[in-house]
Amino acid sequence: MVDPFTKLPGHTKTPAGLERKILRLIPKVFLIGTVLIFIPSAIARLWSMDDAPWMVSKFITTIDIYALGLMVVLWTALFTTGVGAVTVMIMKGPAYVADPYPLSDADKPRSEKQQSPDD
Repeated sequence: MVDPFTKLPGHTKTPAGLERKILRLIPKVFLIGTVLIFIPSAIARLWSMDDAPWMVSKFITTIDIYALGLMVVLWTALFTTGVGAVTVMIMKGPAYVADPYPLSDADKPRSEKQQSPDD
């Protein structure tokens, strides 16, 4: 059995690129974006309106619903971007030796005429 962490000889790691910058930006965008999304909700609550109470409540609820929807979109986009950046980072890492798989016809591969239709 081959050690699972044996690196492939002669393989060079690809230098880090844009994926590292993206991963560093995600927490900042998460915090700043979330705060910016909820600023209209805070302003709606602080703004004094002389309308009927039910209209004020409806206005605030509408802004809150839009803010929550936008927040979900932001968080989903950041999560998806983060998964993609981590995937690229892993793919750029070192290559490892896979477990050997003995082939029964390694010395003499079968010709197309010898292969069965189920192959």
